[in-house]
Amino acid sequence: MTPDEAIETARALGCWSAPSNVTPLDGGITNHNIRVTDKGRDYVVRLGQDIPEHGILRWHELALSRAAEAARLSPAVHYHEPGVLVLDFIPSTALTEEDLHDPGTLMAATDLIARLHCQMSGHLRGPILSFWVFHILHDYAATLLERGSRHAPALPDLLEQAALLGRAVGHVKLVLGHNDLLPANLLRATDGALWVIDWEYGGFNSPLFDLGGLASNCGLTRDAEEAMLTRYHGAPPDETLWRRYDAMKCASLLRETMWSMISEMTSTLDFDYGDYTDKNLDRYAGAYAAFTAQGCQP
Repeated sequence: MTPDEAIETARALGCWSAPSNVTPLDGGITNHNIRVTDKGRDYVVRLGQDIPEHGILRWHELALSRAAEAARLSPAVHYHEPGVLVLDFIPSTALTEEDLHDPGTLMAATDLIARLHCQMSGHLRGPILSFWVFHILHDYAATLLERGSRHAPALPDLLEQAALLGRAVGHVKLVLGHNDLLPANLLRATDGALWVIDWEYGGFNSPLFDLGGLASNCGLTRDAEEAMLTRYHGAPPDETLWRRYDAMKCASLLRETMWSMISEMTSTLDFDYGDYTDKNLDRYAGAYAAFTAQGCQP
């Protein structure tokens, strides 16, 4: 679907009375996002089909979006149909990496994550998927091999590293996680409140994945990571928690890297996935080197 086709699809939805100001929104590398005004209210239309190779199933995204609405974590669902999700528009600004370097903003984001982990599951209905990063890495590797990816020669070493990381993470406490905490998926509303959006990858997981993912996506310093973990757990992290957290942070970076490797071959959106892969591979390699250099072997 081209951007123009996305605009026309959003305009033609049957939920409107007199749609106006139909304009594309920035962001989104697995879907199209369109802002629409109707009856004096603004909405966001998310257009995207299932993406099985990434585990994206739109019925599941809808279930999580409804639960997040009920928990007052995400905008309300206004309308849906296959491949379409219409949400209330929240007057807000998407956070940036620099925003999360502000201690106050980081603590507010950590509190939001804690609320998400504690409150979301009570609002879920129907079947809900898990998001276990080490299964995802193996599945990605198999797909990359099947499709003749340019990255195939690197996969044996990456899977060996993933196995080491999985042993270091150890047993986990399951929570309902967001699993894609890029800064842009956190919104600061005009009243200062934080909201979380985009539930494509949500599912049951370790809380360390969201915490490590946020840290790696924002380039947090070690002091900031310690403050985040202390805020979340209510006590400073001990050596064991640090080891498990660092392992999961590496795994989150490897998953983002292999996600991009897959997208190089499958996505039709206008985005330079090759460059995104290379940048994330460098970030992962640096994090993994730091993990092993600290003697963090399981």
